[in-house]
Amino acid sequence: MVTTSERMLELFELIRRVAPTDASVLLRGETGTGKELVARALHALSRRSEGEFRAINCATLTGELLASELFGHVRGAFTGAVADRQGVFALAEGGTLFLDEVAEISADLQARLLRVLQERTYVPLGGSTPQTADVRILAATHKALRREVAEGRFRADLMYRIRVIPIFLPPLRERYGDVEALAEHFVGELNAGGRRQVEHIASTAMDALLAHAWPGNVRELSNVMSYAYAVGLGDTITVDQLPPELRGEPPPIGPFDEGEPDLRRLERERLLAALRQTRGKKGRAAELLGMSRTTFWRKLREHGL
Repeated sequence: MVTTSERMLELFELIRRVAPTDASVLLRGETGTGKELVARALHALSRRSEGEFRAINCATLTGELLASELFGHVRGAFTGAVADRQGVFALAEGGTLFLDEVAEISADLQARLLRVLQERTYVPLGGSTPQTADVRILAATHKALRREVAEGRFRADLMYRIRVIPIFLPPLRERYGDVEALAEHFVGELNAGGRRQVEHIASTAMDALLAHAWPGNVRELSNVMSYAYAVGLGDTITVDQLPPELRGEPPPIGPFDEGEPDLRRLERERLLAALRQTRGKKGRAAELLGMSRTTFWRKLREHGL
């Protein structure tokens, strides 16, 4: 985990102190703040690190499907259950189970999960034999769980079970000192496996990164650097290689709609970036992209440029 923020360094120290215990941890933070990354760090630093780390997003499944993912099922438990299947509690036995977006669990499943945490046993769907549940529970949410309890959407007793140690992950906009360090970190990762070796981020590009609000947090910054790396050329990431919204421009309007594949959008942006870098000199732009002039002109026509 990369940071220069005093607040985040204090959080990392808390993670190091908490990790060796078996206490349940509730991670709260906006989308993209790195909740699963912290959960994996807690597992890696724990006495359960040799065991499995299993993660499940509770917002993506509902009803029997989520119950089956959690507790498993026996053959014939419901329509489509053609064979016995282990759930994540069984797969994470002796290790760590990460329940992402835990606030989205239904009232019925909240009650079943509470029983598992109290009794340390569970019964697969359609089964009759209790199974042990030797797992450490880490949970995460982007919601204020106390408010969910006050408004009757989440059980107070379950909250206290999973919130023994609460950890709040601040959004990126509250730790701008990390934007530069993270951007350089992501560039290093891209250099390690890419076609391009970036040595610098231009000051104007960094200014644009620092001026952005980052509603998608660290995940959004990672995506932006991947975009700039892919569409750009040379050893410097410049401001014109950043997505339009970071340059204060509207998204590009072209002969494509929202359903067009990302690869085609990416190709168009690479063509535009090459033209910007060569001040519109098409022959030079073709050379930068490693294309023949014929191919370059054809692609310009295809993209309506």
